[in-house]
Amino acid sequence: MANIIDGKAVSAKVKEQVRIETEALIAKHGIQPGLAVVIVGNDPASRVYVNNKKKACEAVGFKSFEYALPEETTQEELLELVETLNNDKNVNGILVQLPVPKQIDDKAIINAISAEKDVDAFHPENVGRIMIGDYSFLPCTPAGAMELIDSTGVDVAGKNCVVIGRSNIVGKPMAMLLLHRSGTVTICHSRTQNLAEVTRQADILVAAVGKANFVTGDMVKEGAVVIDVGINRLDNGKLCGDVNYAEVEPKASWITPVPGGVGPMTIAMLMRNTLTAAKAQNGIHE
Repeated sequence: MANIIDGKAVSAKVKEQVRIETEALIAKHGIQPGLAVVIVGNDPASRVYVNNKKKACEAVGFKSFEYALPEETTQEELLELVETLNNDKNVNGILVQLPVPKQIDDKAIINAISAEKDVDAFHPENVGRIMIGDYSFLPCTPAGAMELIDSTGVDVAGKNCVVIGRSNIVGKPMAMLLLHRSGTVTICHSRTQNLAEVTRQADILVAAVGKANFVTGDMVKEGAVVIDVGINRLDNGKLCGDVNYAEVEPKASWITPVPGGVGPMTIAMLMRNTLTAAKAQNGIHE
């Protein structure tokens, strides 16, 4: 029987810490961190995420700026808004909710966001910094996953770590973070041969592949720490992860549930990144 890693509890701790530090920042320096979230079009899932980010900003004491643009917004119009926000001293973090409509090149938008306000850590400069281990902030989902691993008390150093998935948003940065902690890291993907043989070696297994119940019991080593980054909606409307929870939970030592595992951490880490950005932009190092 695995111990359950409670993402809600861990994320609540992170947000409470951010709230305390934000209060101190306002009291001591008169600086209130501000996060601008831009949403283009009417994607229902994106709308839910944006609303959740707004609520989180309120909870930790940030200013929240929302820009809801119509579906037919042009790339030039969006780039103009990004430039305005880059130059706005009240905005410390800028987040353009993905996906954007097809007439807009998301790479061009990500590249246009000032690297010091890129609280998603998607800008090439921030990606490069993660590679060399000299970063100010980290992509929210991998950073949240690391926080959950830390909450177990398991030391990453020297452990066999396997990441399934090689996306720029989760898989690759996740592998780098584990490597920075002296884990021995293998990245698996759709072309990996003998996948189950590789995953069975993992002391720490991170599933970020976007396929419901992909990781089955026979793919997991007894006593492994299993972090499920996936969130998939089944035909019956229920949410499930990339890990077949019923099969894997009896074998794992620690496991994240879906929902309630990695999901809540993503927004908590976004709050932490925005606070870090606000301090850095105002030359506060404390």
